[in-house]
Amino acid sequence: MWLAIIAVVVGLAILVWSADVFIDGAVVLANKLKVPSFLIGVVILGLGTSAPEMVVSVLAALDGSPELALGNAYGSNIINIALVLGATVLISPIIIRKSIISRDMPLLLLVTAVAAWQLSDGVLSNTDGIVLIVLLVAVLGIQIVLSLREGNHEHEDDPVLDSAEQMSAIRGIGALFIGLLVLILSSRAIVWGAVELATLWGLSELIIGLTVVAVGTSLPELVASVSAARKGEHDMALGNIIGSNIFNTLAVVGLAALIAPMTISPVILSRDVLVMGAITVLLFALCVFAFSTKRKFGWASGTTLMLAFVGYTLWLIQSVTI
Repeated sequence: MWLAIIAVVVGLAILVWSADVFIDGAVVLANKLKVPSFLIGVVILGLGTSAPEMVVSVLAALDGSPELALGNAYGSNIINIALVLGATVLISPIIIRKSIISRDMPLLLLVTAVAAWQLSDGVLSNTDGIVLIVLLVAVLGIQIVLSLREGNHEHEDDPVLDSAEQMSAIRGIGALFIGLLVLILSSRAIVWGAVELATLWGLSELIIGLTVVAVGTSLPELVASVSAARKGEHDMALGNIIGSNIFNTLAVVGLAALIAPMTISPVILSRDVLVMGAITVLLFALCVFAFSTKRKFGWASGTTLMLAFVGYTLWLIQSVTI
């Protein structure tokens, strides 16, 4: 038991560090190649902070634990919005741009609706996985094209970018590969420890994935979003959450379905997908309210999201004890 706990705790700690190294390497390369800042905020940070969920879920699918993969993906989406974004705006309120309302949030809502529709028949097949991956490519394509049309706005006062420019491309590539390698190894430790704890404590793999693993793998999003918001990079802070959730829903679940088609537990639809959809709609409503009233997305919205996280956590605990 203690070995499993150590594997999860140490694995999560190394996971956060390796994700940070991975993101730094990706930002260096993006900077050297003069990639638009939107791609750094949404694609690079979105993909980088979703890498833990992606690796954990793929390994869980390979190990024959599909519910852990789904629980990790959907649990991370709920935690990203309710806990990560909620905590971020409590620390540093952010400004909502029109494109968030007209482009980014509608895409996230569409992705969430597709995920719910695929699970409605109780099965996640290889075909479903292919659809999710194709949709991911389409969504990224739309985001990239629209970003290029809007133009490139460099963040000259961003310490991450300042330090990135001091690093060579070779160091950036090295950080990228080292971060990815350690990411895989630490994620493997987390999957093993989580499954062991689920067995020892009599808990389902779904609950472990929705709580311990999901919270741990969402830490990179929290660090990135808080840092971006405090530096005044409001688009990057919210874009990181939206981008990460899109990657979780499409890439994480899509890859898991391609590896191991699975039968869906009814509780995933009646509780987890329901909460994920409701909290995504709530986020959209809060963004619309903040934009229309020309107020910052701050204390009131953050408190609402944090209360939603508390309510979801209590629901999880109740579902375990019943």
